[in-house]
Amino acid sequence: MPLLISLGTALYHTGIRLAASFVPKARAWVDGRKDLWQRLEAKSAQLQGCLWMHCASVGEFEQGRPVLEAIVREHPGLPVLITFFSPSGYEARKNFPLATHVEYLPPDSAANAERLLNLVRPKAAIFIKYEFWYRHLHALKEANIPTYLVSAIFRPSQPFFTWYGAAHRAMLRCFDQLFVQDEASRELLAGIEVRNVNVSGDTRFDRVSQIVAKDEDLPVAAAFRGTNGAPVIVAGSTWPDDERALVQALSTTSARCMVVPHEITQAHLETIEKQFPRTVAKWSDDQLTTATRTLLVDRMGYLSRLYKYADIAYVGGGFGSGIHNTLEAAAWGKPVIFGPNHARFAEAQGLIDAGAGFSVSTADELRKVLQHLLSDNGALKRASEAARNYVAERTGATQRVSAAIIERLKR
Repeated sequence: MPLLISLGTALYHTGIRLAASFVPKARAWVDGRKDLWQRLEAKSAQLQGCLWMHCASVGEFEQGRPVLEAIVREHPGLPVLITFFSPSGYEARKNFPLATHVEYLPPDSAANAERLLNLVRPKAAIFIKYEFWYRHLHALKEANIPTYLVSAIFRPSQPFFTWYGAAHRAMLRCFDQLFVQDEASRELLAGIEVRNVNVSGDTRFDRVSQIVAKDEDLPVAAAFRGTNGAPVIVAGSTWPDDERALVQALSTTSARCMVVPHEITQAHLETIEKQFPRTVAKWSDDQLTTATRTLLVDRMGYLSRLYKYADIAYVGGGFGSGIHNTLEAAAWGKPVIFGPNHARFAEAQGLIDAGAGFSVSTADELRKVLQHLLSDNGALKRASEAARNYVAERTGATQRVSAAIIERLKR
């Protein structure tokens, strides 16, 4: 089985390289890893005895960030290495101020794993949520480096719980401690004799609460909100299917919309400009008027703070592979609407059960939910309070996770 995992990883890497000549994301993955070892060697002396945190992309980084910050507060001189699998994660956080160095994860091979550990000799390693890399994890285990999985969540359909999942189960045994989000995950792991498990909750609740507590102002968003009295929908991380549904639903309301597309390309921006209610203004142009009905946010990095200015939030991805971060909106006390593909996201069902989340499968269902919330101030207020309470009641995971890791670092 380890050989099959290694073969699968090698084939995946080969496929990315073959696709790089015509797929921009694959090209970024390949180009980003050029000179990776030279960069690590140049930082090797500074990284000795570091805390290594590995994340798939930006979302997982934000999930791990409060734990990292808590550890660094207790150990201010501790070097920090952050690695990413995805180019989008690396590009978004390559200048993160707490990091001694930010890098791409070297491809998962025995030689690469050994080389990385020899270069940086980490004092501890933290992997976030779903990141399982067979060779890297086994190298950490063999080197007796404390390794943690943070904010993990498990489902029966995952390979760990199947007859063919022996190698996947072996990866779980490389962790000194697994911090999981819920009791169901702990029970699944107990069923395969993995018992070094702590039900700590999801650190994302702490991260989104930090953002709300900071309460940063965004003048362009504030100006849009204040141009007239019409309600504001913030549509975050949208894809074309989300946008088509929104355009149809908004046509029967007086609401204005801030659109924050998941991918900012010129072609995508032009399509949104043509589709959405006029007048459309771009964030970068700063040409708002009282007639502006759509604010197109053509810049990265604002979304988690933009929800502050919403009456209602729409979170994209649910008409595709899965919804994006609903907690960023809920933390501000905003009702959250999303598409039907949310089964893998426990917080989506949690928000629905709390009366703060609304799943829609069609543009007409979206229109009805918007009309209900916008026409009934009581319903909007109840949903808003439910969203805020849902997040507030689930904070605290960061302290539970970081305390255990900090205690181990003292040894």
